[in-house]
Amino acid sequence: MGSIALGIHGGCGVMPKQELSESDWAAARSDLALALRAGWRVLREDGRAVAAVEAAVVSMEESPYFNAGRGAALTTAGKASLDAAIMDGATLRAGAVSAVERCRNPVRLARALMDEGRTVMMTGPAADRFAETHGLEIVDPEFFIIERQRQALTAMKARRASGTAATASEAEKHGTVGAVALDSAGHLAAATSTGGFTDKPVGRVGDSPIIGAGTYARDGACAVSGTGAGEYFIRHVVGHELASRMAYLKEDLGTAATKIIMVDLSAHGIGAGLVAIDYAGRVVAPYNTMGMYRGWVTTAGEAYVATHETVFPAELH
Repeated sequence: MGSIALGIHGGCGVMPKQELSESDWAAARSDLALALRAGWRVLREDGRAVAAVEAAVVSMEESPYFNAGRGAALTTAGKASLDAAIMDGATLRAGAVSAVERCRNPVRLARALMDEGRTVMMTGPAADRFAETHGLEIVDPEFFIIERQRQALTAMKARRASGTAATASEAEKHGTVGAVALDSAGHLAAATSTGGFTDKPVGRVGDSPIIGAGTYARDGACAVSGTGAGEYFIRHVVGHELASRMAYLKEDLGTAATKIIMVDLSAHGIGAGLVAIDYAGRVVAPYNTMGMYRGWVTTAGEAYVATHETVFPAELH
């Protein structure tokens, strides 16, 4: 059995510490640990990396603390419009969905699309119909909406009306969840899921479901899931750029990821972060914002979670 490792993120732009109670921060870290355990269980039982990242992301889609699935950010029309993607680094097969409104777990839908193999990407009502016909759980669109996101939408609309939307924090605007993994066969995978940003235009699609931008995996190089201002991740083709810097410039994972987040994307004055893993199981999670929900399990089986600068050990049992 080869080395296994896992990394997750729950979005960059974490709120100032004083805006949530310590019990709320602890609950968010607990949900990160749940996601780690879900993905690690798959890897420990010699499962595939694609199954591990799917399991980890499903866990975060079920948590109200992250902008994906239940608790997702709302569009300007007050609805949740969900995007997700998954990619298998062994085969370069991928599945991606956008503007989903009724499938409970969009990452499961992306996986089903990948496994079916006819198309890479599907959008809107057609994606929800695909989910229904393939036996995935369908919910009322109200299922995804929580009061905190209703309040965030009201606040963002007020900012736009007053001309101060540009000064909103990353935490006010958007978030994403994602996972990357190395399995015992040496294969890599990545998955990402998001509600986009608060008050986004109806029909807007970000980087998360764009293969090569917010989600990418290639054996022998890396797997990556991004979070932040998605339009810039698309323009910089961040996931593919990271793999290419490693393949062609022979940069290590940390050097390449830091260059992209701290130089290329920071130059635009936008919040950005990512989690990535390389072929040896090394995990990095750089971010240029106040914080980033994140966690990882090393090849030695040591687990950690964090929201801000302090890193906490996590239980895997």
